[in-house]
Amino acid sequence: MRLETSRLLIRNFVLKDFPSLWKILGDPVVMAHMASYTEEEAYALLRAFCVERTPPGAYAAVLREEGTLIGYLLCNQTDGPGIYELGWIFNRAFWRRGYAYEAVSALIDYLFRVQNAHKVVAETEDTERSLPFMEKLGLRREGVFRRHSLGRDGQWRDLYWYGLLENEYASDSIES
Repeated sequence: MRLETSRLLIRNFVLKDFPSLWKILGDPVVMAHMASYTEEEAYALLRAFCVERTPPGAYAAVLREEGTLIGYLLCNQTDGPGIYELGWIFNRAFWRRGYAYEAVSALIDYLFRVQNAHKVVAETEDTERSLPFMEKLGLRREGVFRRHSLGRDGQWRDLYWYGLLENEYASDSIES
């Protein structure tokens, strides 16, 4: 896949992306609300889930001008045809510049308009950043799994489930 936005290229991962991907997956601040990886596990994820898998389970978000990989975009068809689980992890040096919104918005548009997706979904325990971000993207809260996610600090947290249906996306696009 290859998508271009005003500042980004969203493309398939390649194995040579690993050093840049490890800067993301190896950062404990970035991974605070996600499972951590060793360097070996991160390389195995890149190889098996992103490069060798058809279709890939995730895509790379790359700065168009510099060619720098700055983000990991989960895009995994799950729960049957037409349903995609989304996720996003960006290098902390590029936070708060709108890159995640630009990338995920383009990916959602691609899934509904080109792949004929029925639904996109995302989950998080991060109420500070991810919940407002999902709502900004137009996803709607579908449920809360109470005290479902065990944090690194040993505390149980609620897990929030969000989704967006094809007809909701189409009607939101018409209104915009």
